[in-house]
Amino acid sequence: MKNIKRFTGAAFVGAVALGGFAAPGDAHHSFAMYDRGKTETLTGRLSRFVPGANHAQLHFELIDANGEPVLDDNGKPVTWGVETGPAAMIARQGVTVDAFPLGTIITVSLNPLRDGRPFGVLADGGIVKCGTALPDGGCTPDTGELFMPANN
Repeated sequence: MKNIKRFTGAAFVGAVALGGFAAPGDAHHSFAMYDRGKTETLTGRLSRFVPGANHAQLHFELIDANGEPVLDDNGKPVTWGVETGPAAMIARQGVTVDAFPLGTIITVSLNPLRDGRPFGVLADGGIVKCGTALPDGGCTPDTGELFMPANN
């Protein structure tokens, strides 16, 4: 009986400890790091698509109204990223690696990170896909294909 009480006590302590380790994993789903009161709409050329179980990411190099790369002070392309919903969910809405090959011009509406880094979470404006050449008038829902994957 004494061994059962020790085992039960050890199991309880272990469960509490594991619960403590699980809590940081839940923090991953918090959107507190994004400024949900601010929305930016950006156009760029897709440079990386990262499908993820929890959240997929699209990374892109900004382009200007003429389709030319936007460069930083060092002459390097300005790169942004956007976090979307889970890859399986957005795939059901047509956002896949095959449908969005590298070099695809996209326009995204996002809520940027609060700390100013060039990354955000997909906002209500969704993703517009415009192929590999910037259409006259820019990459907009009128000139491209609109995808509206959910954020989380």
